[in-house]
Amino acid sequence: RSEPGVEQGMKIKIFTTGGTIDKVYFDAKSTFEVGESQIGTLLAASGVTFEYEIQTLMRKDSLVMTADDRRTIREAVATDRHPRIIVTHGTDTMVETARMLLDIKGKVIVFTGSMQPARFHTSDAIFNIGCAVAAVQTLADGVFIAMNGRVLHAERARKNHELNRFEVV
Repeated sequence: RSEPGVEQGMKIKIFTTGGTIDKVYFDAKSTFEVGESQIGTLLAASGVTFEYEIQTLMRKDSLVMTADDRRTIREAVATDRHPRIIVTHGTDTMVETARMLLDIKGKVIVFTGSMQPARFHTSDAIFNIGCAVAAVQTLADGVFIAMNGRVLHAERARKNHELNRFEVV
C-alpha cells in the first residue's frame, strides 16, 4: 500500500529568497528590511518530524528582484537533487518567478510567503508554510503557489493587489 507523503529519508529542500516573511521592523527608522530567514525557526517550533534542508539564495524584497535573481532561483531549483522543493519568496512577484520554473520536470515545487512578517503575532507565515509543506508532500510534479489557504498551479495563479490575496486567473 502506498501512502502520500515524503518517503523515509527523503528531505524537503527549502530555498529562501527574502520577502515580507523575513522582514524585520526597525522602530527608529519606521521601515522594514529583509532579515534572516524565519522558516527554520518556525518549523522547529512546530515540531515537524520530516527531514528538511534550508539554503538561502538571497535576502530581497521581491519588488527589487532582477531577471538575474530569478535565473539564480531557477538554476538552484533545477540543479538541486531533491524532488520536493519549497521556495519562500516575496508575494508581489512570486507568480512571475514561479512561472519561470514551469518547464522543470520531475519535481514538486511550491512557492510560499506571507503578507505580514513572520515575526508578527498576526502573521499568516506559519499557516502558509504549513500549507506549502502539505502541498509539497502530496502533489504530483509541477509548480504551485501556497497562499491564503489555497494551493494554486502557478500557470493559473495571480496576486490580487486590491484584495491582497492570491486567486485563480
